[in-house]
Amino acid sequence: MIEQTEMIVAEWHFHEPSKPVENESQFTNLTSLDVQRKRNAIKKGIAFRFTCHFKFEHETILEYIGEDTYVIDFEEVIDKNELLKMIRNSFSKFREKFDFRKMGTVLQNQTIQPLNEAGINLDAMIPLLI
Repeated sequence: MIEQTEMIVAEWHFHEPSKPVENESQFTNLTSLDVQRKRNAIKKGIAFRFTCHFKFEHETILEYIGEDTYVIDFEEVIDKNELLKMIRNSFSKFREKFDFRKMGTVLQNQTIQPLNEAGINLDAMIPLLI
């Protein structure tokens, strides 16, 4: 059995831009993914940590970090397709939390860039689940 935990917003550091935003296309954002193995005597697991930075010109206005974990029975075998599905689900929750929290900020019309699946090294992650 695979259980997904609640997405936790570990950090949300928002700073109003130091000057007025005249062109929202000046916002840039970059999201990274870190993966960590989780294990105890009766279960295995994997934790995903997404970090997103929004910048306006050269100024960071938001640092947002969300963490999500999967708890997996030892006998459960996870392949690349299942792992990618887990990452997509976690990223979807990460984006949902952002969409809710951005309201009332200068980022209310912004979205997080889509997940770059081509940059995810699933081969390096699979051994974390053995």
